Order: sequence, then C-alpha cells, then structure tokens
Amino acid sequence: MSDARAPRPPAVKDLFNGVGYLLRGLGWAAQHPAQWLFGLIPALIVLAVYAAALVALAYDLDGVSSWVTPFADGWPDAARTTARTVAGIAVFGAALFLAVITFTAVTLLVGDPFYEAIAVRVEDSQGGAPPDPDVPLLVQLGRAVKDALILGVVALLFAVVFFACGFLPVVGQTVVPVVAACVSGYFLTGELTSVALERRGLRRRERFALLRRNRPLAVGFGAAVFVVFLIPLGAVLAMPGAVAGGTLLARERLADGERPDAVPVAGH
Repeated sequence: MSDARAPRPPAVKDLFNGVGYLLRGLGWAAQHPAQWLFGLIPALIVLAVYAAALVALAYDLDGVSSWVTPFADGWPDAARTTARTVAGIAVFGAALFLAVITFTAVTLLVGDPFYEAIAVRVEDSQGGAPPDPDVPLLVQLGRAVKDALILGVVALLFAVVFFACGFLPVVGQTVVPVVAACVSGYFLTGELTSVALERRGLRRRERFALLRRNRPLAVGFGAAVFVVFLIPLGAVLAMPGAVAGGTLLARERLADGERPDAVPVAGH
C-alpha cells in the first residue's frame, strides 16, 4: 500500500503552487479595495466589447454552423442536425477560448497605466518595486501592441486546432477542453506576469523562456485564472487580483536569480 503522506512530484506541487499565487493575488485585491475598483475600469470596457461580439455570434450560430458544414447539406435530417449542433458547439467554444486567451492581453493593453500602478503597489507591499524601465513610452506601447498581436495570432491558431478536435467523439468534449484550459492558462500567465517582468528588462522571448523552465507553475496559475474567467463576470472581478497574483509569481519565482543583470529589488 502506498504511503498517502509521500511527497508529491515537483511538477504536481508546482501546479498547486501556481493556483496558490492566484489565491494570494485575489487576497491582496480584497485587502486593497480601492486598487480593486481601480482595476475594474479597463476590464469592464473590454468586457462590454467582447460580450457584444459573443452575443452576436450566439444569435447567428445556426447560420455560422451551416456555413462551416456545407458538406452536410445533403445528409438526412438527423445526421445534418447532429453535425451542425456539434459544429455550433465547436465554433462557440473556439470563440470563447479565443476571447478568454486574448481578453487579458487586450485588457492589459487598454489598461496599461491601471495595471502598472497595481503591480507597483503589490511590489511595494512586498518590499519594493524596481525602478521604471528607461524606455520611451511610445516604444513600450509599440512593444505591447506587437506582443498582443502575436498572442492573438497564436491564440487563433490554437482555436482552429481545438475547433477541429472538437468534432472527435468523446475526446472532443472531454480531453480537448482540459487541454485548451492548460494551453490558454500558459499564455495567460505570460500576459499577467509581463508587467512585473518588463520592469526588470525582460522582453517577450525572455519571459516565455522563463515560463518554459517553470511550465507546471505557469500552467497551474494560468489554468486557475482561465477557470475563474469562465465564470460570468469572473474576468472583470478577478482581473485586478490576477494581475496581483501574476506580479507575486513573477517577483518570487520567475525573476529573482534567473538573469545576471536583473534589476535588484529593494528588500531582497
């Protein structure tokens, strides 16, 4: 009989540690209600746009399902209905996946001054934040737009893959959603840690190199964020806490000691 008290493998432990960083971030936001309300503003703006797009898609889902399944036009009624129902679920699921994975990037882009301020407050509460990077504002915005576009393209490619896999019997309705949550979680972590890591001079490739070296931790944190974001209004209400959690994760597990020329942080 195996020992129930045996230590979990490091990868499993890091998965749970990642979830813990989201809980810590939500706890920080709960303790700083003014910062939480401050962080809701850009999230509400982006949510309104995304919700309108998803409602429009849902309203015309029958037409979209027919458009993506022209091969079923001549099928018997039962088979055609089944194929288009599955197609509708896959289309809306892919759109929802794309919305969740790009919501953070777009919200961070729209609300950059808001979330930069929250990240600094989080770091100050933990001992001190690094100084502002010596990079012109326009350059920072250009990099942010470029990163958001790249993430959008990658998310679209994954959405197409998950859309196609959604047609697989059983697997498409069980395994694929779990894989989608893990993949989207990984990229969400990349976005939510970007503010703190960019302050330390780390560009997109360097940030994702850190995430690859800490993949279970990144997936645990991001998948938890993904699940919370699927809850109605969860993406808005939890966004400030997710930014706080990403800042703590970047500060404590990703940035320190990973780079010889990393900017030292007060209190470390």
